[in-house]
Amino acid sequence: MVPLPRPVKFRKICSLPKRTRFGPLGNRCVTTDSVLMTLDEYETLRLIDLENLTQEECAQRMNVARTTVQGIYTEARRKLADSLINSKILIIEGGQYIMCDGKDKVCSRRCCKKKYPEID
Repeated sequence: MVPLPRPVKFRKICSLPKRTRFGPLGNRCVTTDSVLMTLDEYETLRLIDLENLTQEECAQRMNVARTTVQGIYTEARRKLADSLINSKILIIEGGQYIMCDGKDKVCSRRCCKKKYPEID
C-alpha cells in the first residue's frame, strides 16, 4: 500500500508586493538570469524581517506550523542572497497561498486590511 501524500495547506498572506521584479541597474548589468521567489516566501520575509515577528507569530499569521515557516524563510533568504550577490533578477510570483480575508482571530487584533487598504 502506497502512503498518500499530505494535502497541501495553503499559506495565508496579507500583502502582495507593489513590485514583482527587482534586479541590477545600469547598462553593464544586463542579465537574463533570474530567481523566482514565491509569494509565501515574500510574506515570511515581510513578517519576520520587516514586521519583526518571531517565527511562531509568523506561523500563526500564515496559518502553518513554525517548522514550515522556518523552511520557507530559509529558502526565501537563500533566494534573496542569490539575487543580490549574483546580480540576478528577482521575480516574486506564485506559490501555495490564499489571501487574508481579515476574519481570522489572529487578524482581528490588527487586521492586515486596515494596514494595507489596497487589498480587497
